[in-house]
Amino acid sequence: MEGKEDVYSPDGVLEDYFRTVESETASSSEAEVEQNPKPAARWRGLVQLLKSRSKGPLSTLHPLSVLKLSRRSSSSSREHISGATSSLGDPDLAYTSPQLKNFTISELQSATNCFNHENLIGKGGYAEVYKGCLRDGQLVAIKRLTRGPPEDRIGDFLSELGTMAHVNHPNTAKLIGYGVEGGTFLALELSPNGSLASLLHKGSKPRLDWSIRYKVALGTAEGLLYLHEGCRRRIIHRDIKSANILLTESFEPQICDFGLAKWLPEQWTHHTVTKFEGTFGYLAPEYLMHGILDEKTDVFAFGVLLLEIISGRRALDYSRQTLAIWAKPLLKKNNIRELVDPSLGDNYNSLQMKLMVLTAFLCTQQSSIQRPQMRQVVQLLRGSQGGLEVMKKFQKPSFWKRYYVELFTAEEGKGTGEL
Repeated sequence: MEGKEDVYSPDGVLEDYFRTVESETASSSEAEVEQNPKPAARWRGLVQLLKSRSKGPLSTLHPLSVLKLSRRSSSSSREHISGATSSLGDPDLAYTSPQLKNFTISELQSATNCFNHENLIGKGGYAEVYKGCLRDGQLVAIKRLTRGPPEDRIGDFLSELGTMAHVNHPNTAKLIGYGVEGGTFLALELSPNGSLASLLHKGSKPRLDWSIRYKVALGTAEGLLYLHEGCRRRIIHRDIKSANILLTESFEPQICDFGLAKWLPEQWTHHTVTKFEGTFGYLAPEYLMHGILDEKTDVFAFGVLLLEIISGRRALDYSRQTLAIWAKPLLKKNNIRELVDPSLGDNYNSLQMKLMVLTAFLCTQQSSIQRPQMRQVVQLLRGSQGGLEVMKKFQKPSFWKRYYVELFTAEEGKGTGEL
């Protein structure tokens, strides 16, 4: 059951803004927001506030500010940008958030050659992404929101900005700044190697070798673990897919596109939504059938992503069959030969492949209860002692437990090449 909303409610508003105008107070409930007769005016006023502080970093906003999210009912929270860190007791999950710059429209136009079509590197239902170069030589990706009426775009913008502003991890996309003049824009560090999808599924580019695939799988898992447990709010990405995994120059994976992300208050077990958004082929059964949204929603999508990495196949093929359904009988039989991307041949680390197949099998279970948490996923992919303990908890199918125990015993002390 969802707990009672507090000041960090997904339906809260930017506290600092309402302190500034001194005419309204922060709302913590859906009903209060709906009773406001001029929601568009709220957004416009909020953008004016951001514009007025363009000379300083976004961290000048009140440290307890909370961004109300778009009409899609997505949600996120704002943290103190310049000094917020995780406090889980795990140093690997603690990262300091950066300061953000407010770009003028002239700076963005200069960087992208006035948003020249030749610089367009991505386009979706909500935004266009342009490659750009700042005056100091830094390469950037400028995301321009294009969906619907202005108030909707502002809501989408605040939703994504409110999440990314306090997310900072080696395996999440790096937000540099934002722009609210002449539109709504997000500026991110450019990932030179594009998306995982472009390298897996476009025949014009060379196929990824196994070492990169394994690196991408493990790095993405660690990025998701950070979102679920490392942030000061539990963030559900809700759109994990190969197109949203960017690759740096060294092929380090970075999770991007937080436009659908939600955060869960600590006392809530899940969100229940009525409007379904995401990408078919990656959507968990409980989300499709009942609108239930929690960390296990991302776990299922990550399992499908693993199957993509293993097989080189799309999450949804041209006959509309999902990859999870195609792979299910092969996973049950542990038929690795039929699962593996033919372009790989036998050029892969056998232990790493087995660990990924096993992890994909567990992550794509029909019941969310039978799926592991992302911390357990990382342990499984690493082939660690913790992964062995995870497997001992699973009762069915029993051969997978024996398989992992035998695998762990046989390889103990040898490692998995990367680990």
